[in-house]
Amino acid sequence: MSHALERLILKYPELESCRPEIMKAFEVLKSAYEQEGKLLLAGNGGSAADCEHVVGELMKGFMSKRPLPQAAREKLLIHGEEEGAYLADHLQGALPAISLVSHSALMTAFINDVAADMVFAQQVYGYGRKEDALAVFSTSGNSANVVHAVQVAKSLGMKTIGLTGRSGGRLYSLCDVTIRVPFESTPDIQERHLPVYHTLCIMLEEAFFG
Repeated sequence: MSHALERLILKYPELESCRPEIMKAFEVLKSAYEQEGKLLLAGNGGSAADCEHVVGELMKGFMSKRPLPQAAREKLLIHGEEEGAYLADHLQGALPAISLVSHSALMTAFINDVAADMVFAQQVYGYGRKEDALAVFSTSGNSANVVHAVQVAKSLGMKTIGLTGRSGGRLYSLCDVTIRVPFESTPDIQERHLPVYHTLCIMLEEAFFG
């Protein structure tokens, strides 16, 4: 059992009910990365900020430095010993993750020209591959743009993870894994989402970088 998960439950005992789903979400993400896939993330408002936060923890060192393996370092030496060493010393191992909330030109064009509730779905359709995973945040579990993104992801064969409040909303039946934190109020839900995804990021970092 992961020490990170045990620490999470110790600090937030109300999340004990989420333990099985957190482990399932970890296995989904681990499998995606083992297949050289990536993680796409979507959400609205505070949940959009959570998407950005997750990318920041996965794409660079979080709790460890993640130095490049020797084979990767040697490839950079094509630029010369000094420059290659600089590049290698200032790169870190990454777990590919893309926040779909950041693409303002695409999003505003699609919202204006096509359909606001399909903007994340369009991005999933464009980026998604069957080896990838999609994680979505919705405190109600019913956000239309997030639901449509999950529907498209499933049609592509992607695995899907939802982080919601107690009921899970529509995402509960749609997602492969739904982590339903046991609260109804938006601030309470979002406050528990953060330690959950921090724990998942730590578990993934330990699995791939030791």
